Amino acid sequence: MSRDRDRTDDSRIESRSALSIESLELSRREALSLSTAAGLGLVAGVPLILGSENIAEAAKRAPQVPTRTLGRTGKKIPILLVGGSIRLDMRFDPKLAECFRYGVNYFDVADCYAGGTSETAVGNFLKRANLRKKSWITSKSDATDPAGFEATVNQTLKKMQTNYIDMYFLHGIDNPAVLSPAMKAMQAKLKKQGKIHFFGFSCHGGNVVDCLNKAVQVGYVDAIMFRYNFRQYGNSALNKAMDACHKANIGLIAMKTQGSASSFKGKWSPLVRSGKWTPHQAVLKAVWNDKRITAAVSKMDTLTKVRQNIAAALNRKKLSQREMDALIRYAKATQHLACDGCDHICHPAAGTALDIGSTMRFLMYHDVYGDHDEARALYRALPAAARDVSGADLAAAHKACPNNMDIAWHLARARTVLG
Repeated sequence: MSRDRDRTDDSRIESRSALSIESLELSRREALSLSTAAGLGLVAGVPLILGSENIAEAAKRAPQVPTRTLGRTGKKIPILLVGGSIRLDMRFDPKLAECFRYGVNYFDVADCYAGGTSETAVGNFLKRANLRKKSWITSKSDATDPAGFEATVNQTLKKMQTNYIDMYFLHGIDNPAVLSPAMKAMQAKLKKQGKIHFFGFSCHGGNVVDCLNKAVQVGYVDAIMFRYNFRQYGNSALNKAMDACHKANIGLIAMKTQGSASSFKGKWSPLVRSGKWTPHQAVLKAVWNDKRITAAVSKMDTLTKVRQNIAAALNRKKLSQREMDALIRYAKATQHLACDGCDHICHPAAGTALDIGSTMRFLMYHDVYGDHDEARALYRALPAAARDVSGADLAAAHKACPNNMDIAWHLARARTVLG
């Protein structure tokens, strides 16, 4: 899709969103929280839906999150996507109803999310609410062999109680070679059978640039979900790869948008003083500023996060240059706290089985997402050798780190808060 078409779609949709916001007559603070005036039981003056039968009807009365076209799929999806935080142990998850009401009807799940229950949970919700045809489902498989990929697709269809998945991803790839001719044939077979409509992959490790470039080369990837946030804006190699994907009409979805720093405190005063956005809203707005990006996926595990993220998406105002400059300064000031997932650089330097990348990711879950229990469980599930720092050359790992992270300090803190 051309950049001109992007601008046309966005201007039309943003105008519609602005009118919807004005019609609700919310103050700025209320519009940002979507909960201030009404408290627990109301959102923007509409009763919180605790059943499922009125969800679609409520969506007709609520402002809808803007949409963009997802590359060569030709399909419009909301710029805000629901990440895999849906749990099976809830009979009815009000967060899903709240998302759907405001047009956030894209659910990103995987067989490994939420302890393996996210697919079943979303499938139950959509069946009970009779909303499958009004929703977009993306699920994932980490089976990189074609036969394993096919088996996971069939398993997903059963768990989600549906006969098709809108988009199916190879999950978390770090080796571009898995985008093979055999995988091309398998995804074509599954599309012909109607089991999947589109194919893509997710990646968030150190090989993101290589994976994006490979997608352009092989020619059969419809969309990519990858690590992208305000910390990558100056990465020339990444920008070149993104340009190539955009030119090839491959849909681009951003994840890990929060930037992985251990804390927003202290360095955020320019944006805090502006009073416009929370830090989490600001970094989403920054990603949406990039017209190469179709959408951002967010793990919205509380109603507060749902409402704040939806409000940021509904508000048509973009970040000012002053706010963007503040983000860049913040990125530089906290670079030593943020892991870019390039474990392939620091791991060899450490010289042991110590898993620095996973440990840093779990620390981010703990510090940024607030998922304390999940972070501890994941860290403790690592093999003993992956947590053992004895014998590891942490000084060499520190020296190898592009962000100059004090790896020894971070690992010591992981043992304290996660161990």
